[in-house]
Amino acid sequence: MLPCLTLAGIGWWCWPSQPTPVPPHLVAGTVHAALLTPDEASRLTGMTLTSSSEASKPSPALAADPSSCAIAVGPTTQAVFGKDWTAFLSATYQDAGGLGNYTMTQVVGVYPDREKAGALLRTLTAGLRSCSSAVRTDQDGRGSKWTYRIDGTASNSVSWTATQDGGNGWACYRQAQLKGKSLLQVGICEAGDGRSTVQALTRRVAAEVRG
Repeated sequence: MLPCLTLAGIGWWCWPSQPTPVPPHLVAGTVHAALLTPDEASRLTGMTLTSSSEASKPSPALAADPSSCAIAVGPTTQAVFGKDWTAFLSATYQDAGGLGNYTMTQVVGVYPDREKAGALLRTLTAGLRSCSSAVRTDQDGRGSKWTYRIDGTASNSVSWTATQDGGNGWACYRQAQLKGKSLLQVGICEAGDGRSTVQALTRRVAAEVRG
């Protein structure tokens, strides 16, 4: 049960039985964003990762108790990325064993202008600040309790940790960053400390975002 619960705590779905390859690039007009491939992510993380799932639009907002924590429990959903994007791509990778002991996600949403993307980053930051803990119910009706802590903020970024109660050290480390007209987000879930890896991944993804 742990893999699905842990993925649920950050708004990721359990992987399909036959994952499809992740498109290597996202293009919206003159804006070009590239996500790391599983091979590139494996080299950077030191883990052997395989493609798990992908999405060309944000999933619906998730149920949270209290309801004011909808952003914290579903940071990759419409609760954050909304519906006004001009292009969107998310990809989730998992450990090669398929046990869900290590998962990584990358998300890029491209918007009409920097002001719109910046407003979403502010919404995300405010939502995290207002939620210290919550019960998240995934789309299959499974619930899990998580605590949330902001690790750092800047004018163009926010980083935070979501820790599963009773999860034997399982936590999800995430960072969101504004780059031009794009809002990107990277996260790692593991029973360890993924902060430095998430920072490195965010720099790599941000370096490829154009516009």
